[in-house]
Amino acid sequence: MTDVQKAAEALLAAYETGTPIPPLRGTVLPEGDVATAYAVQRAQAERWEAAGRRPVGAKIGLTSPAVQSMFGVFQPDFGVLYADMAVPDGAPIPAGKLLQPRVEVEVAFVLGRDLPHEQVTVVDVIRATEYLLPAIEVVDSRIAGWDISIVDTVADNASSGLFVLGTAPRRLADVDLRLCGAVVEHAGEPVSVGAGAACLGNPVHAVAWLATTLAAAGRPLRAGDLVLSGALGPMVPVPVTAAGPVYEARVSGLGSVRAVFEGSAR
Repeated sequence: MTDVQKAAEALLAAYETGTPIPPLRGTVLPEGDVATAYAVQRAQAERWEAAGRRPVGAKIGLTSPAVQSMFGVFQPDFGVLYADMAVPDGAPIPAGKLLQPRVEVEVAFVLGRDLPHEQVTVVDVIRATEYLLPAIEVVDSRIAGWDISIVDTVADNASSGLFVLGTAPRRLADVDLRLCGAVVEHAGEPVSVGAGAACLGNPVHAVAWLATTLAAAGRPLRAGDLVLSGALGPMVPVPVTAAGPVYEARVSGLGSVRAVFEGSAR
């Protein structure tokens, strides 16, 4: 069994058992080998899709320069979004569904045109975007204690979990994404504050990067795809409580969306 297969099997087992695994870097996978980490991600995707799991787009991570410096990298990463990751706005997320959830506020792009070229520009993204939605990404990690490097998170489908979308679409032309403010509130108090400029200077830049990267890999973004463009503010850990926390995210010009977690005891 190759290192790619070993890493993919370990991550798939973590999904099945609900038990996090030790870091992959420096053991199963070489330190800093991002290309091999993407091969692990792809191996899992092929297994899932062969079993009928439906891809609906992609997510972008590591869009903040501060977070990039923590990982010693100078570009974002990406993962695959699947239909079964979608949670309706305000619908309960079952206790125990995720291992180590955290929430972050993002801008979701829904594409109306393909982005097939290997040098996608901001103009291409603007023309291709059908509408925007506010989003909460519920990130998760199959690596114990979130003890991750760039290799660990890329292999683990960019630490993906679930996502919640708002339901009132807005046109890109009506929102200045660079200047838009964002906040996540819990129990009426802000727990994460950010802005569009925190996401590679503008979420549109992040989508252009993703579209270029995926086209070069032979898997371009297509009309109808959903793109989670990256965090606008810091991630917030979700505590395990009997009551079950509720997070409301608001993005100026886009509206709000809620992630509701069921309690640990009912």
